[in-house]
Amino acid sequence: MLSLSKLAVLGLGLISQASAVILQNGQIRETNFPNTRLDSFSPSSYRTYPANASEISYKGRWDSKYVSWWSAPGIKFGYTGQTVAITFGNLTTDRVLVGYRIGGLDWIFTNITAGATHLLVSPSTPGSSLTGPINPWTFELRVSNWAYGIQIDSVHVAKGEKLIKIPDHGRRIEVIGDSLSAGMYTTYEGLTSWAYGLGAGLGNTEYSVTGYPGICAADQDCWGNPRGQVHQWFYTSDTSWRASQIWGDNPEPWDFSKQPAADIVVINIGTNDHNQHNNVSTEAYIDALGKIIQGVHGKWPKAQVIVMSLWLGFYQQGNTYLPNAPEGWVKEIQDLVKYFNSDKYLSQPVIYDGVTKKSTKLRVKRKESPFVHWFNTKGILQHNDIGPQWHPTDVGAIKVASHLQQFIRIKFGWELEATGPEVWHETLYWNDESGY
Repeated sequence: MLSLSKLAVLGLGLISQASAVILQNGQIRETNFPNTRLDSFSPSSYRTYPANASEISYKGRWDSKYVSWWSAPGIKFGYTGQTVAITFGNLTTDRVLVGYRIGGLDWIFTNITAGATHLLVSPSTPGSSLTGPINPWTFELRVSNWAYGIQIDSVHVAKGEKLIKIPDHGRRIEVIGDSLSAGMYTTYEGLTSWAYGLGAGLGNTEYSVTGYPGICAADQDCWGNPRGQVHQWFYTSDTSWRASQIWGDNPEPWDFSKQPAADIVVINIGTNDHNQHNNVSTEAYIDALGKIIQGVHGKWPKAQVIVMSLWLGFYQQGNTYLPNAPEGWVKEIQDLVKYFNSDKYLSQPVIYDGVTKKSTKLRVKRKESPFVHWFNTKGILQHNDIGPQWHPTDVGAIKVASHLQQFIRIKFGWELEATGPEVWHETLYWNDESGY
């Protein structure tokens, strides 16, 4: 399932920038995205909060200009009244598609105009008058596309009403990856990726997805990405053309103190390194993956790290289907996991900083506990779970997320606390015909 916004990114010239059109298996899926842009806006009719208001919680990575980066970043806050409007800055990608919702109701999608004010909640918005069980009303907004972003200028509520700070959930998960994590070629991209589904589907969990299509673990050009995750994960912005236009050669390092430490970090990267086009050696990949793990351990010493095996698609062999390159550096990755859990490493851990490019040996009073875990993806996806563009379908993404949720529940005792609100949008497929 491919939205026309991605075709523009790929340079196919079918449409300019983002659009409210989705191609589903080559056919146009009809959408009814509301037009929320206000043709005129009178600030005197509203109570306005600036982008840095403490009541606004920023999810994922945002820079000092309040511009969003990576996959599925968002904002969340509580509010009183029945009105929420947001003014978006000029650094917003014009016509970018966002999802937003009230409380635990279904996602609503709309295209955002750069520099405009959008009325996202009004008395006519479904659910705007429902006062429970979630109280106060909560508003959440997420960016759908991994390459595009928004800039928050200000948030508005009706005169006499207010925003309310919503406390973070007590659990926090981070996903580090590439296009597979970012949601490339799923219906709503970042909001239908397996990484988003993992975090949102766990329930009562904060989640951040630092994934970008084409990026390698190794610090080299891969599919037009100038840097690899061993470098870029330590920075606020991703490797997009948009980032180069806003930040040039001087991107902001990510301030890890902005948010609490992740409890669990899931790493799924290496598919682009494994592709012969990018000419990454096994040694370079394993070195980069090791430094990413060292970087995570340095920034979040108590985090548990899950390293996923690579899946590389399928091909038809006679009268069946087989996985491409089934080994996918399996032994090398497993050996790396064993090293991080060995007495050698745990007795004298080494951490890595991707900004300074320095590795540091830590002195510990007693040996640390093992913290790196291997997640084998073999058998989760079948050939029809991978679309023609070599990425998981919506169903494939759901399968990966679901298996990871159960792995986390069993391994770390995290109960599944999502108890009803929609995670994936428009996946309600059913059959009413019982008499075929």
